[in-house]
Amino acid sequence: MGPHPAVAAIRLAVRRVLNDVLAEHGRTPGRSGHERSSSPLVLVACSGGADSMALASALTFEAPRLGVRAGGITVDHGLQPGSDRRAAEVVLRMRELGLDPAESAAVRVGRGGGPEAAARDARYAALDAAAERHGAAAVLLGHTRDDQAETVLLGLARGSGIRSLSGMAAVSGADGRYRRPFLQLDRQTARRACMVQSLPVWDDPHNADPAFTRSRLRHEGLPALEKALGKGVVEALARTAQLSRDDADALDAWASRAEDGVRDSDGRLECAGLHALPPAVRRRVLRRAAIEAGAPAGSLFARHIEEVDRLVTGWRGQGAINLPGRVVATRQGGRLVIRQG
Repeated sequence: MGPHPAVAAIRLAVRRVLNDVLAEHGRTPGRSGHERSSSPLVLVACSGGADSMALASALTFEAPRLGVRAGGITVDHGLQPGSDRRAAEVVLRMRELGLDPAESAAVRVGRGGGPEAAARDARYAALDAAAERHGAAAVLLGHTRDDQAETVLLGLARGSGIRSLSGMAAVSGADGRYRRPFLQLDRQTARRACMVQSLPVWDDPHNADPAFTRSRLRHEGLPALEKALGKGVVEALARTAQLSRDDADALDAWASRAEDGVRDSDGRLECAGLHALPPAVRRRVLRRAAIEAGAPAGSLFARHIEEVDRLVTGWRGQGAINLPGRVVATRQGGRLVIRQG
């Protein structure tokens, strides 16, 4: 008799990702034990919640069968009383599963961009540091199809364009460090997998706190949408994310090619050439130029790019446009100059 369907589904998702990692490192599955020290190390980011515990369990099951070393990292954000004790419990659970290394990383969460964004930035910085320290080939994240649907709706609410609607990528980060095996699986599948394996699960109270935007969306927004539109909203939003990502990737590639054709011999952007580009391509060229000049990508919103775009398409002699990161965009003699002021 095989494993429970939920367990089988999460193991298959993890197996596919591990095979990808092995292929990228020129390795074949199932290398012999004496080569373990040279085998790729894959870490799981584990909060102790159902999604990440299911992911950790699947990793510990699949990794030795494929010749991969498996470890785990939990991040202590320090935002709740006793968070250090909770992190120590998660480390113990990871070690009981067989993850090695298994450790916690304490971080200080700033205030920039709001509490959720600040916590996310601190968490990824800690995961990056752990991956670098251990030489990990990849870090697995437990984001599910439900998380993807929430991300699409948040992007839609911000009006940030098609790239925001594309949600989270299955592979992201420097050199494809971050992998999300569960983007095609729903949250309940991960929770059922934990239940049938008797895995202890911690439910973060922040996930139910209406003070947080994502929490309100999860517990109020999405249920309201499903009540109004019927079941299948989550699946439809996840499909939208993939379709949007395909479109966004194609437009980004077009913009990359087009950029060379709209720069003069000094590398400045020519407004006439920019004006001739389709709006979606032109705005991508402008965004790339702003980021290259020093504007933080996470702080550069659609309204900023629209203001710069008007220097090209609606020129009335207007003054400089101030962008995040102390970057300034001005029009000078038919050229668009974007640089730090």
